[in-house]
Amino acid sequence: MAVIRPFRAYRPAKGLEEKIAALPYDVYNRQEACAVVSENPDSFLAIDRAETQFGPEVDTYAPEVYAKARDMLREQITAGKFVQEQTPCYYLYEQTMNGRKQTGIVACASIDDYLENRIKKHENTRADKEQDRINHVDICNMQTGPIFLAYRANPVLQDLTARIKKEQPLYDFVSDDGIGHRVWIVSAEAEVTLIRDTFAGIEDIYIADGHHRCASAVKVGLKRRAEHPDYDGSEEFNYFLSVLFPDEELKILDYNRVVKDLNGLTPAEFLDKLQEKFIVRKEDDSLKGKGYAPTHKGEFGMYLEGCWYCLQAKQEILSDDAVAGLDVSILQDHLLGPVLGIGDPKTDKRIDFVGGIRGLAELERRCTADAPGQEPEMQVAFSMYPTSIGELFAVADANRLMPPKSTWFEPKLRSGLFLHEL
Repeated sequence: MAVIRPFRAYRPAKGLEEKIAALPYDVYNRQEACAVVSENPDSFLAIDRAETQFGPEVDTYAPEVYAKARDMLREQITAGKFVQEQTPCYYLYEQTMNGRKQTGIVACASIDDYLENRIKKHENTRADKEQDRINHVDICNMQTGPIFLAYRANPVLQDLTARIKKEQPLYDFVSDDGIGHRVWIVSAEAEVTLIRDTFAGIEDIYIADGHHRCASAVKVGLKRRAEHPDYDGSEEFNYFLSVLFPDEELKILDYNRVVKDLNGLTPAEFLDKLQEKFIVRKEDDSLKGKGYAPTHKGEFGMYLEGCWYCLQAKQEILSDDAVAGLDVSILQDHLLGPVLGIGDPKTDKRIDFVGGIRGLAELERRCTADAPGQEPEMQVAFSMYPTSIGELFAVADANRLMPPKSTWFEPKLRSGLFLHEL
């Protein structure tokens, strides 16, 4: 059963939480990260992306960048910008987006539960992306970005969460993007024991978001074990920072696709090809600027030459298989691959992915020329019906993997609110 334990977090000193809390390091490119840090030097992004402290001549992954992150973090702790809990605690972390709330339990999860598949994965990781966070965590001796985990809702934890949330929160602020954040400390011995024992009875926990951060944290833990062969399992490096959410509170957004060309086909030939596997319906021009959002599984929106279409997958290409039945698989296996020649969407430069948070207007923008006489960046776009949390669980339970870019979770967990020292 899962070991989900409390820890002595470093967290922002009261009054600094709004300035310090930052979106995850990987949602920004270098230029964007530099702009954020320039505007708010207290943003934790300055530590998560310490290349912001150097000129462009210094490589993002240079050794001095990770050393700078470590030094800045220690300086801020010494200066009192972060405080450490005196005893191991859990925390409740509530986020509010567009009126919808999700409340997770902040804790540390066991690397052994990950290695033994009690914490289940649904996507592969890339070694090059892992190495950056391995270096950051190992050199800083601190996990700074929590892993987004999910579990099937449990009535004991639901009742406890509702009771604690009636108390005064430790933090309560709204970030620049309009997301509300509230945090409560859970330190009473009876409540700590109840959370620990309840999770010990939960068989399956799932990585919702943060596969690379999780894999990196586990590899740092294994490295520390090799360096300390007398370890007994209680050391902090055997655990990784997590926020665990009940499935019923989570919302997965659509993860849409744009493609650079029609693989040598004319638009008319392309539309004819589609009708072999899909029912194609041209939508009213009133959708221009709004987009077509699919209303159920097996349905897709398509933007081509200034028009929106609805594509309905024909019965013969639908599947009950956990992976083949996903809408992202249907689109890949029966359209992107055989018609548009996108063999491997992870590496093919002709396809790009657009998170649902950007809206369907972004798909139109990517497929519209900037000026008359110019070619648009992309020629065709597809809007997706969101993958469900149940589908994610089913794939992970089958020890299978989803195609790339299957899920987009919002809101994103903030970095810098909770730090776990190894």
